[in-house]
Amino acid sequence: MWVSFVSEVTGGVTIPNMTSKQTYLTGITTTGTPHLGNYVGAIRPAIQASEMPGNESYFFLADYHALIKCQDPEQVRQSRREIAATWLALGLDHNKVTFYRQSDIPEIMELNWILSCMAAKGLLNRAHAYKAVVQANEENGGSDPDKGITMGLFNYPVLMAADILMFKGTKVPVGRDQVQHLEMARDIAQRFNHHYGEILVAPEVVVSEQAVLSGLDGRKMSKSYGNTIPLFDTEKKLRKGFMKVKTNSQEPGEPKDTEDNTVFELYKAFASPEQVTEFAKAYADGIGWGDAKQQLFELVNGILAEPRERYAELMAKPEDVEVILNQGAEKARAESVPYLNQIRSAVGIAS
Repeated sequence: MWVSFVSEVTGGVTIPNMTSKQTYLTGITTTGTPHLGNYVGAIRPAIQASEMPGNESYFFLADYHALIKCQDPEQVRQSRREIAATWLALGLDHNKVTFYRQSDIPEIMELNWILSCMAAKGLLNRAHAYKAVVQANEENGGSDPDKGITMGLFNYPVLMAADILMFKGTKVPVGRDQVQHLEMARDIAQRFNHHYGEILVAPEVVVSEQAVLSGLDGRKMSKSYGNTIPLFDTEKKLRKGFMKVKTNSQEPGEPKDTEDNTVFELYKAFASPEQVTEFAKAYADGIGWGDAKQQLFELVNGILAEPRERYAELMAKPEDVEVILNQGAEKARAESVPYLNQIRSAVGIAS
């Protein structure tokens, strides 16, 4: 699961102790290996946004979120390494952004507890993820509607609120599946401010239509469907993956429709407008599926060849990545420590 959200701070909103700026904040849950869908839908646009003049960007590995669904320590460790190396290999400039592990910022977890004391259970009862498991238990005829539900799953929206509120986001574009969590963050922040004064910045929900890439079987590319193409597979495995993409039974020479076609969709996600036009013409001229997949492979492989080499270097030298993440944690804590002190003072537990 990849959690992505963007916070934007603008001059049109009055915010305590803040200047006019834009802040992008993206969290990535460390439970799996990054695939092409992650790159197109989240990684690429986030890195592009971080390069825009005047923007301030935060990127973090949401490893505490990962514990909700994954109890395999080695998988979490491996995923943290893979995801950190992926972002750096794809061009994330750690000198221009704040790149850190969630678990390296203890202030987030302390804020998580303080916010938990403000979060109404009735509010969390309405969370979609929690309700979905309860419904499944009831449909299966179980006597306990909360069977298998941990407090991590139940309190997930509170931790997400802490991630955002710790760095004072105000306008937060998210995918539609995350809108409810942002609304909850607003409710929790407003309730806190009602009790303790205007300290937390309540985020504003802005729906962001992220690109969704289809997988091998035509459904959304997702680890849960088993239809992904790993981002940094070897060249041989990458080609093999593309050759498995589901197509219809049309023969070479028959004109082919570009609509609802996974091969064309994948090509379009990586190609320039000129390349897309040429590929569409090849479809109209009846290109064979094998040739179409080969062109798709050559395009994507050409784009990923250099990052793949850089990724391999970073995976071979985890100590280099560790240095970068530790530097990012220092930058993040330069903000989180004084802000949490302000919050602690407000609630009456400051030294």
